[in-house]
Amino acid sequence: MKVWIDGELADRDDARLCVFDHGLLYGDGVFEGIRVYEGKIFRCAEHVDRLFASARAIRLAVPMTKQAITDAMEQTVAANGVVDGYIRLVVTRGPGTLGLEPNKCANPVVFIIADQIALYPEEMYANGMAVIIARTRRIGASMIPPSTKSLNYLNNILAKVEAVDAGVAEAIMLNAEGDVAEATGDNVFIVRDGTVLTPPPESDILIGITRGVVMELCRRLEVPLAERRISVEQLYAADECFLTGTAAEVIAVTQVDDRMIGDGRPGPITTRLLGAFRELTRPGRP
Repeated sequence: MKVWIDGELADRDDARLCVFDHGLLYGDGVFEGIRVYEGKIFRCAEHVDRLFASARAIRLAVPMTKQAITDAMEQTVAANGVVDGYIRLVVTRGPGTLGLEPNKCANPVVFIIADQIALYPEEMYANGMAVIIARTRRIGASMIPPSTKSLNYLNNILAKVEAVDAGVAEAIMLNAEGDVAEATGDNVFIVRDGTVLTPPPESDILIGITRGVVMELCRRLEVPLAERRISVEQLYAADECFLTGTAAEVIAVTQVDDRMIGDGRPGPITTRLLGAFRELTRPGRP
């Protein structure tokens, strides 16, 4: 495997960061997870735009242009022969002192990994997944802007630990007000009376790229859609529920805590949206 780091392609074992890098010491940096389908970077511009927006939010100067980053990702994909896979694009604050002061980090570091990813087994897409509602709450906008995709993911990781302890694959996080926010790495949708509902940005969510694609598909397929605050009670009573994310794509949730969602199988709207998403990203494939 070749890893792109600061302008060079290095073998995996030679791609190294300084132990004084503030991305490692303090989670000070930003990242994007991006899919590759049939050799093409999916929604590349949207991901790069979000990376730069996240960097601006934490006052991190990305040391490359958007086009240069796109070229570097394409170079990394080609070097690794990735046809269908996953890119991890990372910008760290760079090496600095042992203090928090970001201005003592002279040079941000950019690195890019292109590899394979399979977040969930295929049978889970066919049968749906069980999740829990985590006790760990989503960090609010007054703490860290929820739209910032930073390297500090401990909040999400703690919720993921709860899911692992419960023997399920994922956890849904609530915001400080107790409304549904998002899963540990995915956005949340429910279906009620034929309408697809998803929490709005003010529910402290990360505005996912795949979330946006699914909302586009709803409009194209003329499926009623609304952004609306979702309570735990509304989640439990949903006819359908599904998650969306770069790695997860579109996957049905058939149980939340001890409550069955719908009839315990992926619902018709979820199935239709998954099919439309796969046709969009893998046209002509079964």
